[in-house]
Amino acid sequence: MGAVQLTLGGISVLLGIIAWGMFIATVARFVRVIRLGQPDGTRNGPFTARLVTMVKEFAVHTRMAKFRQVAPWHWMVMWGFLIGSLALFEAYGEVFVPTWGWPVLEDWAPWSLLMELLGVGTVVGGVALAIIRQLNHPRRADRQSRFAGSNFKWAYFVEAVVIVEGVGIIGVRAAKAAMHVHETPTWAAFVSNPVGWALPSSAALVSVFAFIKLMSATVWLIVVARTMTMGVAWHRFSAFFNIYFKREADGGVALGKLKPMMSKGKVLDLEEADPDEDTFGAGAIEDFSWKGWLDFSTCTECGRCQSQCPAWNTGKPLSPKLLITQLRDHAYAKAPYLMAGGKRDMAGDEVGLSGKDDTAAHGASVEGGGGAGSGMYAGIDVLAIAESQKALVGDDGGVIDPDVLWSCTSCGACVEQCPVDIEHVDHIVDMRRYQVMIESSFPTELNGMFKNLENKGNPWGQNAKDRLQWTEDLDFEVPVFDGDLGDAEYLFWVGCAGAFEDRAKKTTRAVAELLHIAGVKYTVLGSEESCTGDPARRAGNEFLFQMLAQQNVEVLNSVFEGRERKARKVVVTCAHCFNTLANEYPELGGQFDVVHHTQLLNRLVREKYLTPVAPVAEDVTYHDPCYLGRHNKVYDAPRELVGASGAKLREMPRHGDRSMCCGAGGARMWMEEKIGKRINVERVDEALGTAPSKIATGCPFCRVMLTDGVTSRQSDGVASEKVEVVDVAQLLLTAVKRKPEPTLVAAGAPALGDSDAELSEQPDVPTDEKPTGTPLPEGDD
Repeated sequence: MGAVQLTLGGISVLLGIIAWGMFIATVARFVRVIRLGQPDGTRNGPFTARLVTMVKEFAVHTRMAKFRQVAPWHWMVMWGFLIGSLALFEAYGEVFVPTWGWPVLEDWAPWSLLMELLGVGTVVGGVALAIIRQLNHPRRADRQSRFAGSNFKWAYFVEAVVIVEGVGIIGVRAAKAAMHVHETPTWAAFVSNPVGWALPSSAALVSVFAFIKLMSATVWLIVVARTMTMGVAWHRFSAFFNIYFKREADGGVALGKLKPMMSKGKVLDLEEADPDEDTFGAGAIEDFSWKGWLDFSTCTECGRCQSQCPAWNTGKPLSPKLLITQLRDHAYAKAPYLMAGGKRDMAGDEVGLSGKDDTAAHGASVEGGGGAGSGMYAGIDVLAIAESQKALVGDDGGVIDPDVLWSCTSCGACVEQCPVDIEHVDHIVDMRRYQVMIESSFPTELNGMFKNLENKGNPWGQNAKDRLQWTEDLDFEVPVFDGDLGDAEYLFWVGCAGAFEDRAKKTTRAVAELLHIAGVKYTVLGSEESCTGDPARRAGNEFLFQMLAQQNVEVLNSVFEGRERKARKVVVTCAHCFNTLANEYPELGGQFDVVHHTQLLNRLVREKYLTPVAPVAEDVTYHDPCYLGRHNKVYDAPRELVGASGAKLREMPRHGDRSMCCGAGGARMWMEEKIGKRINVERVDEALGTAPSKIATGCPFCRVMLTDGVTSRQSDGVASEKVEVVDVAQLLLTAVKRKPEPTLVAAGAPALGDSDAELSEQPDVPTDEKPTGTPLPEGDD
């Protein structure tokens, strides 16, 4: 052990103790900060299911692989960081004793090969990620870069450390090879051995490379310990926990149903809630749950959510990534005030600390930071005090601008693409809940929608007695529930759009006729039906949603009284009604077997109850409704129906789980789109790019928005006057041969709903289990 080893080793140990001490202290502070969030006991189990999900997502990169060009490089870097940590700690021995290595492992060729692969993979992966970041630099116009708004200095720092670490691993191994220490076959040292042959035999060289490896890690530890908001670095640790504690224990993403409104760790009972004691959504950063704080801390600023967001891509101020990072920065800036016991009431007055307000006396210190001198804020960083005075949502210095909050369509593209399972939509709706229910601050257009829902039971304000107008002029009778389901197999939930919106009525009529032709026995509720409450809930009016939902659950339970769970069948044409009935009503006591009309019709076609005999010889592109596709994973049934109708399917570039929203979700259907390009026009432009004669969809909201977009483009002279927006049910109806008899079944097939119980006892088979849709493109967007 010479002077070089003693000097470099001494520096490494001394700085290492400091760096590791800082790092451990910061981790402890992280835990304290995240615990500032509200309790949430829904994340605790089951342990095995959550653990399996976590291991699968990080080990196989199942979510990271949604961007296939990035996944392999990130996978290399991740394993280089995890297992390469052994090489880092090995360097503490190598810097003092160049011939040192892990006992047993050092002379084991497979271990040597693993270290070689990690070293090379880390360098290659780090360089590749830096190149990808450059190729997607925000210098690209029209918001094409998913890294717009991300902190490039932090990212390049982390990538540089990754590369240096890899160089250090290979360098130490090559220098050892030059000394002929721990002879390793070339197949297990395919880079370090050839490099070692060109290096001089020098013990000092081994120590220098070990020192480089240690110093890169030491600098990294010190920097990240001092920067708690560096998500691109801290996600290496927090991502494991964020994935484990994701909302859905079965591994699903936080889509479909919304997170219920919670207070003090329990679901809030609105009938007994007290605004002075309970939290109504999120009106301050501390109103978010600890999982929300963990979400904010884990964001890597990769921008996948941003690249998929329809609002961002049409010039709106909302970027899911920037929204999360703004909440993160605000949370950590305000944390010292909260940890000191600070709390403000709805009027903004201090109620958590006692004493005299001394902020005015110390206002001059705000720019440079530092603690307040005396009074109630003594010892608290003045920057934290200033941060505590900011409104969470507000157009005058608020953390989140109202235009950002209300631009969201709740399409779920951000949640679907996030590799670390951040729950953007839940957080956005929680902020909307506070704005609507406590502040009464929301877009004025929603006033009319709320009043119509409350007084008329539908967003259009139509009379309940008109819910059956769509049945007029049909050449068969539509059965209406009269107090007894009888032998009806399905309750046909028409929905508000299907009953009142002229374009959606065509879908309703088509579905009713197809069910009639197939001999499916069903009934409708007519005037007893009411809005499911989806637009109210997504707009943040939880009270109105609960009122509508409980009313509907009571009606549906009475309709299905006496029927077992699997026989309580509901078919629905609206994707939003489908999602609410299937995913949200069970929490309110409404247990039903809900299918979308595309699923039921597809089953009827497969089982020969509907036989297309007149092919629709047209080119059709299909638009995936967000609440049918991303939120409920129904992708194949509608496409199979398009194929069954005889039409040629032309997929849009963005389809499947990357489909672009029509712009109607999140109650945006009833809000004016005043900023940027209209989302429905953007989607129609993409659809027109496939040169279709028809644009098909499976949701009345989508149909309305796309029709308006086509009309706009036709008036601009961009689209042909022959282009039409239809529901897939209409395509199928055109292709089905009609007969005077009310049923059309294959020879020998039993009539659905007849006395033959064999078929009626068969469960509805999800049609998305057999993949048939066009695969997503291999490259990244």
